[in-house]
Amino acid sequence: MNIFRLLGDLMHLASILILLLKIQSSRSVAGISFKTQLLYAIVFATRYLDLFSNFSYSIYNSLMKIFFLASSTYILYLMRTKFLATYASSQDSFRLEYLIGPSAICALIFTEWYTFNEILWTFSLFLESVAILPQLYMLSTTGEAETITTHYLGALGAYRAFYLVNWIYRYFYENKYYPIAILAGIVQTALYLDFFYIYVTKVLRGKKFKLPV
Repeated sequence: MNIFRLLGDLMHLASILILLLKIQSSRSVAGISFKTQLLYAIVFATRYLDLFSNFSYSIYNSLMKIFFLASSTYILYLMRTKFLATYASSQDSFRLEYLIGPSAICALIFTEWYTFNEILWTFSLFLESVAILPQLYMLSTTGEAETITTHYLGALGAYRAFYLVNWIYRYFYENKYYPIAILAGIVQTALYLDFFYIYVTKVLRGKKFKLPV
């Protein structure tokens, strides 16, 4: 554990809490991509297969895994049942097979060990790196978003940026190197660059988030 990983975990927790606050306070899932939330649920399910077998190894990690699995499932439940009438499915049109298929192929090619858990862990890294694309595509079709939704995305992007720095830190100070995790972190952070520019220059200054036409 280092400060960058801790900050990344806190940003990840904050992003989910912000999203839940937005849903519960507005009684709506407008502007939220169900497909992105589904991809994150798949990421957590494939990454945390060791949850119960390694519980005694790290209580902190186990509690975090339980929270992410439970919260992602709960968000999907809210979007498909309680607030389904507010979900704009016509705007959430990104094709998931364009993300799941290549992620599965990359996992088979680049996995370090050809074991079931290792392949799924590698798959989860590649899938997480692109899971935000349906949400960003949804924003591009509408052109704007609620401020609290942009705060959710900002916290999510900060989580990945801190985790990328965490891997770099571990390489220099702990002599641990995970090229797949670093590559996935670079890809995901790069996808946020345009969003971050608008977020910092407009949203954090109290202006309404709006993508350029």
